[in-house]
Amino acid sequence: MSRLTPFARILIVLAIVAALFFGVKKFFPNLIGGGDTTTETTTPTEEPTTTTGSETTTPADNSGGTTTTTTPSFNYTAPEPVNGKLRGVVELGATGFNSFIINVDAQKNWKLAKADYGSSLLYESMTNDAEITAGLKNYISNMLAFGVGGKDIHFVISSGAQKVEMTKKIIAALKKMGYFVNTVTPEKEGQLALKSVMPAAFSDKSFVVDIGSGNTKISWMQGGSVIGKEAYGAKYYQNNVSDEAAYQNAAAMAKGIPSGQRGTCFIIGGVPFELAKQGRNGKERFTVLKAPGDYKADGEKQKAGLNIYKAIADATGCQTFVFDWDANFTIGFLLTL
Repeated sequence: MSRLTPFARILIVLAIVAALFFGVKKFFPNLIGGGDTTTETTTPTEEPTTTTGSETTTPADNSGGTTTTTTPSFNYTAPEPVNGKLRGVVELGATGFNSFIINVDAQKNWKLAKADYGSSLLYESMTNDAEITAGLKNYISNMLAFGVGGKDIHFVISSGAQKVEMTKKIIAALKKMGYFVNTVTPEKEGQLALKSVMPAAFSDKSFVVDIGSGNTKISWMQGGSVIGKEAYGAKYYQNNVSDEAAYQNAAAMAKGIPSGQRGTCFIIGGVPFELAKQGRNGKERFTVLKAPGDYKADGEKQKAGLNIYKAIADATGCQTFVFDWDANFTIGFLLTL
């Protein structure tokens, strides 16, 4: 380089600088402002989900369309009784006793004051007439202590319980104690369930389902009358009835519901009670159940109950199943007095 002229040396330096510049620009573009930048986009392996309120929006396909699933809601406040009185009812069901005390007024507005569920031990401990009488007296005394008059305590035998041998002994003991025992057919049971659980404002756009152990009652209003149908109960498997047969049976009964009255279903019974416990918000009276397929069955009875629930949902297309924590067909009986 000592033989090069000063001008030649300047040209060589400029050439080296230019080479370094273009090399850096090519291999390290982010180091030089104004250069082209490339943003890498990662496609998610699962479609994103956006939840707003009770709506969940999921892209349906690559065309940009979306499918929106709205969680059903139910907003209703039952009217309070005015100047009401206490009345009590004991249900003798297929697996035990349930008792309810309500405050009810002359307009049949009512509010649950006390409830005791699933006293199945009464059945198990009653082995003779003396034990049956003693157990019933103790049960009745609890209602009297709460403030219910003796003449305002009633006994109702569910349609499923009438098939249980022990029920006959209990009926005989109650009659000896001076109590009249009311028996109901499955059709009547469904009508009473509707009376207790369906608000008047929903009479022309809803139906009622009561999934019991011994049978399932489906009812709705039609022409000013209550229509009641019976299907298999949640313990159908004990009678060697297949899941498919129970599904088809419940679906066939539900298909009789007029299309205009399938918007809302008011549902009660043992299995719906267990399902509602999984999603109850505080002490709310009404809990909207999830779709049948969103539950995982716990035990044979719950599995069978979900099968019946699914059959009715599939047959009617109803998506809003409202569980009422206070209602029971025996309360419907009290409302007829």
